[in-house]
Amino acid sequence: MVTMLMMAAMAAGTGFAPIDTSADRVKTPLKVEMERIGTIRPRSVSEIRDSNWMLGCETIERGYADFWQYADYIAPLGIKTIRIQTGWARCEPEPGKFDFAWLDKIVDFAISKGVNVLLETSYGNPVYPGAGGWDLGAGFPTSEEGLAAWDRWVETLATHYKGRVRDWAMWNEPDIRNPALPGHEVAKTSQDIAVFNVRTAKIIRKVIPDARLAGLSLATVRDDFFEGCLKAMGDDVKLFDWFIYHGYSTAPESAYPPVERLKAVLKKYHPAAKMRQGENGCPSELATKFALSGIPWSEYSQAKWDMRRMLGDLGHDVESSVFTICDFNHVGREINRKGLLRANSGKKVIAVKRAYYAVQNVVSVFDSDLKRVADPAITNVDISVVYYEYRNRSGLPVYAFWSCGYPERVTNSANPKERVFKTVYERPGDSFETRPTVFTTKGTAMKEPVWVDLLTGRVYAYPKDRIREVDGETFYFDVPVYDSPCLLTERAALNLMN
Repeated sequence: MVTMLMMAAMAAGTGFAPIDTSADRVKTPLKVEMERIGTIRPRSVSEIRDSNWMLGCETIERGYADFWQYADYIAPLGIKTIRIQTGWARCEPEPGKFDFAWLDKIVDFAISKGVNVLLETSYGNPVYPGAGGWDLGAGFPTSEEGLAAWDRWVETLATHYKGRVRDWAMWNEPDIRNPALPGHEVAKTSQDIAVFNVRTAKIIRKVIPDARLAGLSLATVRDDFFEGCLKAMGDDVKLFDWFIYHGYSTAPESAYPPVERLKAVLKKYHPAAKMRQGENGCPSELATKFALSGIPWSEYSQAKWDMRRMLGDLGHDVESSVFTICDFNHVGREINRKGLLRANSGKKVIAVKRAYYAVQNVVSVFDSDLKRVADPAITNVDISVVYYEYRNRSGLPVYAFWSCGYPERVTNSANPKERVFKTVYERPGDSFETRPTVFTTKGTAMKEPVWVDLLTGRVYAYPKDRIREVDGETFYFDVPVYDSPCLLTERAALNLMN
């Protein structure tokens, strides 16, 4: 189905590509010996009460992307919160003269579609001496004049959006520097970042007492640096509801040991706050710059990576951001191909990538009505298979799983009972060859079990002759698994289209 906005855009030659809503919208070489019975029905924002996800709509303020090229793709994706960088330099092009018209249109559009907005206050503004740079890594304000102008900017911004925007983030990736930009010379210690975050948070909280604030937005996942920031905040750490990290990794699963260390640190200083993954995505082709460059990614591996990051975050109780809705042309570098939509150098959307539909499938199934089971009834002896158990409001199980690499023996004992294995993580690739695995659950078998390939959204009847019930346990044999998330669940737990 093509929306009216898309039809008008295509007629005007702006380059919109229609969203395919057919049951076969994603084609892959995957072959499984099971009867296909349907496809996951996508759900738009209006059909979802709440979920774990946030969608990146970044770089608009710097002119690297055009929001209105992809605006009509947001609601059908189903993600109910978007992240926008506000762009001080764009909003205050001359000292004391603010222009929020461009940002108002975006915020009001999102609200009209039922989409929550998280605004990020960065970056700096070169019209004031020592007020930081306007792009990533240029450095935040440090001079007395620059800091005073920053305070006015944040207060003006918060006052302008009071009543419309409740969620705020501070400054994006303050722990990295870009040597090509002025302002990078100033080292960003944990003390510097903590003081600047607290300064900004206090202004927003004064204007919007019920604001929900996300601190730090660190590029790295270093627990020592993170702890330095929290310790430097003192009692002001309680200003924040979340603390954001990014931290890209070629295999999404390899990021979770350091993430768990971050969570342990946070528990020491502010147990009520939550960790939030604020920016992660994967290119759809080989890139020479930006995170995850130098790797021959494809639309297939991008889709797999994005789903593995989303479901891994959900399985670790971390709110999760998909970076990003659309490719953007970072002038002076290259087009960043982490978008769910393909854009050309002129910022026009020219295609919907497979990752868009894959993310749409995840969002359609994993909303806030599904709750993770902390002590799962399901088990698998293969340590290279990641799996999580969820239950919906009716108590129906949803088992999510995928292969994240391969097991490697780390001891040389001749005694099988003394052998120790570890998982060697591998990034997702372009293969669609599955292997059989066995899951064991407590209790009786599912009444109408189905196997789901989340990349395509295709749903298959799981054969009853592969199920055995023995002594209060149920065994599911020959369950297909590969390097992309799959589900084993009751048919009644899904909303299908034929």
